[in-house]
Amino acid sequence: MADLFPSPGFHGAGADRQAGVRARQAARLSPVVALAAAGLLLASMFAGLLAGAADIAPRSVLLQLLDWLPLVSADSGLAPVELGLLSEIRLPRIVLAALVGGLLAIAGAGYQGVFRNPLADPYLLGAAAGAGLTTTAAIVFGRGDDMAVGIPLAAFAGAVGGVLLAYGLGSVAGRGGGTATLVLAGVAVTSFLTAVQTFLQQLRVEELQRIYAWILGDLGGGWGQITLVAPYAAVSVVIMLLHGRLLDVLSVGDDEAVTLGLNATRVRFIVLLAASLATAAAVAVSGLIGFVGIVVPHAVRRLTGTSYRIVLPISLIGGAAFLVLADLLARTVLAPAELPIGVVTAFVGAPFFVAVLRMTRRMET
Repeated sequence: MADLFPSPGFHGAGADRQAGVRARQAARLSPVVALAAAGLLLASMFAGLLAGAADIAPRSVLLQLLDWLPLVSADSGLAPVELGLLSEIRLPRIVLAALVGGLLAIAGAGYQGVFRNPLADPYLLGAAAGAGLTTTAAIVFGRGDDMAVGIPLAAFAGAVGGVLLAYGLGSVAGRGGGTATLVLAGVAVTSFLTAVQTFLQQLRVEELQRIYAWILGDLGGGWGQITLVAPYAAVSVVIMLLHGRLLDVLSVGDDEAVTLGLNATRVRFIVLLAASLATAAAVAVSGLIGFVGIVVPHAVRRLTGTSYRIVLPISLIGGAAFLVLADLLARTVLAPAELPIGVVTAFVGAPFFVAVLRMTRRMET
């Protein structure tokens, strides 16, 4: 298993590498940066609550939000229909978008720390393909209208199963192959699972619209799906945040980790599992929403530096704000029609991915 995570070539004096370790360990999250990220998230969520076919006054929305706070009483003046629209449709959608965006972004940062590669993202190891296959199977073979819970559970199981299958294949074939072996195992697993998914789609052609709607992303699951994945989200986020300092040590080489008494393989395995759990939880309730795990962590590193003690929490907040804003665009660009959220993130993420790829190639040369 250790062969899956070799130390990449690192040129430079040992003193320079030790200095890099100390600099990353000394990094602290600036209150200004944290407040700015939190302010962006709150502003985007408030804008999302205002967007929709029915106009609700910003003052009424703000008063209603205050009224929902403990020990606070405020009269928003909202009619029962407006209150129901706000509390049962718009607010859960915004919360779900923030939850999914935060999970995908922090998972992307975790994967990039494990693989030391800015192009790694939550779908690297077959999570998306596994979720797509099991969701397609649930739609094709499911019965009745009780799939609101069945589809998220199927997606969750498929995402975790895809990651475990890719990791197991990489472990068996990975001796001496390095990180590239694990990535290639993920590609192979993704290709196989996608082929099986395509076969299942042909068994129930009339369900293709429903399948593709899920594949393109959907944030309309409501409070039930938020409750469904909240425990898994909390566990995965806490684990990754607690490993930020250790990822800083690993980022400058395994030799330094060994001298500090750190088990590099164990740390990477734990972060890999936590990132995969976060990805599975997000995919289970939202479908396949790409590029969040690449765009947000990379932008955060450009703004705040490379220490994972900062990158991980800011990616969590920034990813939440990013997907809330993307959902806002999806609901307003073609209103009253609605774009799939995955289409919006792809429009933003695909050019960003190309830019990151070009910068990475220039750094390597």
